[in-house]
Amino acid sequence: MNKQDLISKIVKDTGTTKAQATRIVGVFLATVTKALKKGEAVTFVGFGTFKTAVRKARKGRNPLTGGAIRIPKRKAVRFSAGKALKKAIN
Repeated sequence: MNKQDLISKIVKDTGTTKAQATRIVGVFLATVTKALKKGEAVTFVGFGTFKTAVRKARKGRNPLTGGAIRIPKRKAVRFSAGKALKKAIN
C-alpha cells in the first residue's frame, strides 16, 4: 500500500472527499516528521512507536576504489511494532 492507496481507502471508508483525505494524510505525515525531527517518540498504542536513534560515526570502504572512507554520525528512524499489531499479523 502506498500513499495514494491509503488516501483512496480513507475516502471509501469515511465518505470524505479525496482533497480532504489528501490534506489529512499530509498533515499527519508532517506532524509525525516534525515530532521525530525534534527527537520526540511518536506512539500509537497497539500499533507501534516511531523514534529516532543516533548511528555513530564509523569507517567504511568505497566499493569502487576500495579506499577507506569516513561515514559521519547521523540520525535514523526506528519503528517498534506494538503488541496488537504483532498479534494481528501472526
